[in-house]
Amino acid sequence: MNKKIKILTIFPEIFDSFLQTGLILKALQKGIVNIERINIRNFSRESHQKVDDYPYGGGAGMLMMVQPVVEAIESAGEGKKILLSPSGILLTQKIVHILSMEESLIIVCGRYEGIDERVRFFVDTELSIGDFVLHGGEVAAMALIESIIRLYPQFMGNEQSLNEESHSSGILEYPQYTRPRSFRGLDVPEVLLSGDHEKIKRWRRTQALLKTKSLRPDLWEKIHLSDEDKKLIEHLEKNNEQTGRDE
Repeated sequence: MNKKIKILTIFPEIFDSFLQTGLILKALQKGIVNIERINIRNFSRESHQKVDDYPYGGGAGMLMMVQPVVEAIESAGEGKKILLSPSGILLTQKIVHILSMEESLIIVCGRYEGIDERVRFFVDTELSIGDFVLHGGEVAAMALIESIIRLYPQFMGNEQSLNEESHSSGILEYPQYTRPRSFRGLDVPEVLLSGDHEKIKRWRRTQALLKTKSLRPDLWEKIHLSDEDKKLIEHLEKNNEQTGRDE
């Protein structure tokens, strides 16, 4: 049974190229997932399919009206109902994994200055992709959908690649290189050319840990280091100290 994702939006055309390129298109063609777009405007009872209005009590901008949004949600049927909102829970890989287990997802894209507060009584959860402002939820929906679909069986086609990627293991991905071997004085690390798979494995793990510690201290604080990880870090730090003395 394939997975189902329904996108509720007032701009369904935004998703045209997203659904017609790359691995997303292949997933649709293979029947791994079925994605349906539902135009919230079709549920408007106002003239010209109006779906926004001024907020009670005054204030800047317009709000999406509760009636068309809720009726669009109800038309989508059964499924985990997600409202994309700047006040939602910050999306993480852990949440993505949980959502990838759902058989059906209903994603509501907000627009304008916000959405009528009463809509929140008709969804299961609210998610945010970060502390920044977008015109609407459509771009966030694309990010959410891609992150979920790529965890579906048969989507990536390379389980090892999926497991080694940044955030899948709780740390950032190790540095990677391809040809040429040297470019403008920047060389590929010799260990990657050694053919020694055990050394390469240790180097990659060490670099991933260091990269996470340097660039994402928030993730670093949550990592449970194995005894082997601690030895790798300790060994590298000793080498760095020795290099500093020699210089």
